[in-house]
Amino acid sequence: MFSKSCEYAIKATIYIAVQSNQGNRVGLKDIAREIASPEAFTAKILQQLSRNHIIDSVKGPNGGFQIDKKEMTRIKLSQIVSAIDGDAIFKGCGLGFKECSEKKPCPVHDKFKVIRNELKTMLENTSVQELSLGLANGLTFLHR
Repeated sequence: MFSKSCEYAIKATIYIAVQSNQGNRVGLKDIAREIASPEAFTAKILQQLSRNHIIDSVKGPNGGFQIDKKEMTRIKLSQIVSAIDGDAIFKGCGLGFKECSEKKPCPVHDKFKVIRNELKTMLENTSVQELSLGLANGLTFLHR
C-alpha cells in the first residue's frame, strides 16, 4: 500500500517523536538501526521529512533529529504520506488505471473508493503523538 520509503518515513517519525518526548535528539545511525533501514536510504528519507517540516534537523556535535513536542499532535500521518509518496494513495485507482472515474469506473472502483476514503480519514486523524505514545508504552513496535 505504502512505498518502502513511506513505511520507513512513518517508522522514523514515530521513533524520533518518542525520543523527542524524552528530551533527546537522535542521530541517523540510531534511527536506521531502530527502524531496520539502510543508513543511506534513511538519510534521504529524513531529508524529505525535514524539508516538509515534519521533523527538525539540528546540525553540530549535539545535533540530530527531533520534533517539537507542541507539533506532535499537529503532525498527522497524512502529511508524512504526502511528503514521501504524494497524493496517489488518496486518488488512485485500485487496479492502477489512469482513467478510472465515476463516469468510467474499473471493476473495483466503488468498493475501493470506500476503502481509500476510510484510509484517508484514518491518516488525516492519526497524530504522530498518538502513535509515539503507543510505542513508548510498549503497546506497539517498529521492528521485530
